[in-house]
Amino acid sequence: MPMLADFYGELLTEKQREFIDYYYSSDLSLSEIAENSGITRQGARDVIKRAENILFDAEKKLGLVARFEKNRGALGKIGEYADRIRELNLDNGLSIEINDLCVRIKSLTAELNEE
Repeated sequence: MPMLADFYGELLTEKQREFIDYYYSSDLSLSEIAENSGITRQGARDVIKRAENILFDAEKKLGLVARFEKNRGALGKIGEYADRIRELNLDNGLSIEINDLCVRIKSLTAELNEE
């Protein structure tokens, strides 16, 4: 849920964003959220459920989180392959150029994973 909120949080009201953050990131109970916000526990639950539905619907329509996860996994594999190529290169007659390219690939995959 926090990742969905990161991607689609702007679709929520400020109150919905806060409640999602309290519930999922700060691990507050519905009762604690309700007490801090001056509403009933059921009211807090309703706000969170509406927000969840908006986030799930956005992901169903746009698929940005799924695509992000797929790309992150692919970048991890690319990094592993670069490591393997570098190992093979070292074991079979070192080419400085191949080694340098592997280092660049690893650097780029790390940079993209940070974004």
